[in-house]
Amino acid sequence: VALDRHGHLAAGTSTGGLTNKHFGRVGDSPMIGAGNYADDATCAVSATGQGEYFMRAVLAHDVAARMAYGGMDLAVSARAALAEIARQGGVGGLIALDRAGNFTLPFNTAGMYRGWLRLGERPQVALYLAD
Repeated sequence: VALDRHGHLAAGTSTGGLTNKHFGRVGDSPMIGAGNYADDATCAVSATGQGEYFMRAVLAHDVAARMAYGGMDLAVSARAALAEIARQGGVGGLIALDRAGNFTLPFNTAGMYRGWLRLGERPQVALYLAD
């Protein structure tokens, strides 16, 4: 996810897919609203995990909708959307960035590869919750 100097948000998501996936399976990554979503009015989201759950919940869009319609801030919205995935039995995580430059990286797995960079700061990377 990215925020440019003009205040525009963008999201992109790639996938390694599931090991031994079924032939013809389409994951959540290419589905706008499920694995990725961006709206300049709210946030940009990129998700990773069990895509079938992310598709059913339209997770990435759900984060933005909770902000737009429910008035939630980014972190609360992202955690609530991910909690819905967990309630359904799915695991994963997401990176999200709002139009003010705030970001959050929640996940409900043992670890999630993640990194972030802010202008004027050193790049950061982490894998586990304690990182």
